[in-house]
Parts: sequence; structure tokens; C-alpha cells
Amino acid sequence: MRMLLFFCWAVGLVPPLVAGCAAAPSGSPVGDPLPACPDTPNCVSSLDPRPDHRVAPLTFQGHWLAARERLVSLLAAMPRTKVTAVEDRTIRAECRSRIFRFVDDLTFYFDPDQGLVHVRSAARVGRSDLGVNRKRVEAIRALWAKADVGK
Repeated sequence: MRMLLFFCWAVGLVPPLVAGCAAAPSGSPVGDPLPACPDTPNCVSSLDPRPDHRVAPLTFQGHWLAARERLVSLLAAMPRTKVTAVEDRTIRAECRSRIFRFVDDLTFYFDPDQGLVHVRSAARVGRSDLGVNRKRVEAIRALWAKADVGK
């Protein structure tokens, strides 16, 4: 029975059943604009000092509200991505995987004084994301740079 359960887990039959039970990350520690990444390799953040979790923040020029609207539009145009909240300096979105429909959480925090958009992308379930969150952030970075050129 254990072998059957392990096999089901390994081929992805069990995670979709429990994926709906996973909740978005709750608030971050006081003073941190983004939740910290766990020790598992399924999260990247521009505020994480560990090299295996670290990604560079996005940059912007001009007023942060215009940059926020540009980022909301960019996210809304991405497949399987849903913007769930736009609150002051924070944008939250959910991204679903193509096949198993796993949900990953994207969070952006605008730092107007530095001209930075800090980003965090993390899987809700599982231990490894096979680099999906890092690839997603880099794809957003490429779209952001292209949108910046065209503005």
C-alpha cells in the first residue's frame, strides 16, 4: 500500500488533490514587505540573501503608481495568471501550472525611494518546483524590460 501511495505521489496524482487545500502565504514578519522563502527550493525572492533563493528586483523610473499599473497589465496578460490583490505598494497574483493546475503565489512590493519592485514567487505545495518560479520571474523581467522600452 505504501508503494502504491508513493507511486501515486511521484506521478502527480495526489498533489492535485491536496493543492486546493493549500492557502496563500499569510502576512510577512513586521518590517518585511514580502514573506520570507522557506528552506525548500521552491521559492525565489529579491529580498532573500541566500544565492539559491535570490533574484534581482525589477527596476523602474518615474512614478511608482504608473509602474504599478504597467505591472498589473503585464500580469493580467500572462496565461494562467490572475491578479488577486492590488493594495497600495503590493500586488498579489496566482499562477497555475499548465497540467496539474498547481498554484504558485507571486508578490510584488514597490519601493519608490529606490525605484525597485521587489518580487517573490513561491510554490504553495511540494518541495521542489524544478526552477519554475525562477523562470517565471525572469520571464516577467523580460516582459517588463520590453514594456519599458515601448512606453
